[in-house]
Amino acid sequence: MQPPDQTPAPQPPAAAGQRVIAILGMHRSGTSLLAGTLQECGLDLGDVITSSPANEKGNRESWALMALHEDLLRKAGGSWNQPPGQPIVWGRLHRGIRDAYIASFADSPLWGFKDPRSLLVLEGWLEAVPGLETIGIFRHPQEVANSLQERSPWLFTIETALDLWLAYNRRLLAWQEESGCSLLEYLPDAAAFNRDAMAAARRLSLPLAGDPAGLTFHDPRLRHQLADGSPLAGEVAEVYEALRSRAAATRSQADR
Repeated sequence: MQPPDQTPAPQPPAAAGQRVIAILGMHRSGTSLLAGTLQECGLDLGDVITSSPANEKGNRESWALMALHEDLLRKAGGSWNQPPGQPIVWGRLHRGIRDAYIASFADSPLWGFKDPRSLLVLEGWLEAVPGLETIGIFRHPQEVANSLQERSPWLFTIETALDLWLAYNRRLLAWQEESGCSLLEYLPDAAAFNRDAMAAARRLSLPLAGDPAGLTFHDPRLRHQLADGSPLAGEVAEVYEALRSRAAATRSQADR
């Protein structure tokens, strides 16, 4: 018999017949922007943070899910900024919190969630919602590293921030290759982002997906980092180019 913490849990009944969408991506990579834009297109995110000192429009995350995911990482010997090297084990308590969260959307036929930590603990969500739909977003490694280092200089150097970018985006690339999910790049051009996000919203059949010119969530004033054109090196460059290639393939499929 397997230990209790590893015994598969039944699919929560509240998930049956629902569509659930997870927004995946690294911290400081546009996940909040994508979540807010999809919310504008009709995706129910529930009770999420809509304003904070670090993000004027809020990170669109649930306190409950952030705490759940961080505890999973902590029990595996890591944290959001130090992804653990060992498998994540969803214990009974973690599954219970997850299932209660799913049940809170019992009356919502189409809902979603966003927390960058989801990339590190995705298996537990796939267990609970086998039909989970996903969409990913990534950003230039230099911009992410600069943003992390500027926001938390006591935690990051540029080098350690790039290492973290790589840890998350390896997972994003592997998941995109496995699932074929839509993938967007967070670029400075607001009109281009809105166009790509609206095309993704249509592919996800969101109820308010329409003309990208009607989107209002994106505010270019809130983007504070731009890449300076310095060349990337090693695996960071390889993963970034692979992600860009996948995002381009996503766009070309939408244009057909």
